[in-house]
Amino acid sequence: MLPTLIELQRLKRLDRTGWTLRGLPNGTESVAAHSFGVGVTAMLLADEFIAQGVVIDVEKVLRMALLHDWAEVRVGDMPRTATEYFGAAVRKRAESAAFADVVSEVGRGESIYKALYDDYEKRGSLEARLVKVADVVDLLVEALALERAGARGLDEFWEVAQTADFQLDGVAQHIVNELFHSLLNARSEIGPTPAGN
Repeated sequence: MLPTLIELQRLKRLDRTGWTLRGLPNGTESVAAHSFGVGVTAMLLADEFIAQGVVIDVEKVLRMALLHDWAEVRVGDMPRTATEYFGAAVRKRAESAAFADVVSEVGRGESIYKALYDDYEKRGSLEARLVKVADVVDLLVEALALERAGARGLDEFWEVAQTADFQLDGVAQHIVNELFHSLLNARSEIGPTPAGN
């Protein structure tokens, strides 16, 4: 497993490209920092789901949150604009191949990690959908922090708060709706952004 651990260390220094493309400085956020945020968000969401009677496998959630971006150590952090140029199918194929290569040397865990990654990519389970929610929430929490610090021009990141369909229902959807509502309210307290941003 040592080669995999050494390779994954690079995620600590790999910048999240979306911020850089918006003119924010290198080092604004690393992929590993984002993965930490996704893990924390996923854990808190899972605990809230359980508290409100939703059955969910927390270990599966946390494992999925930790590994959901491992492919980026090979293909980089591709922003939404890259998907517009390459196409979603090409991007998914590249990321799946990269992930398989990254975990190919871990031994016994390889099949477990591949199954978790595949589930996340297909949103096949409640756990995978929760981790996707956590992925988006962490993005928006970072955008909120950056805007509170004076960054502008991040409106496009917030579009997902209005359009995302995480394929949840009942209590789970209600919890997520409340969280997105809280995020949007917190953003509205910052005040208007300059025109055109």
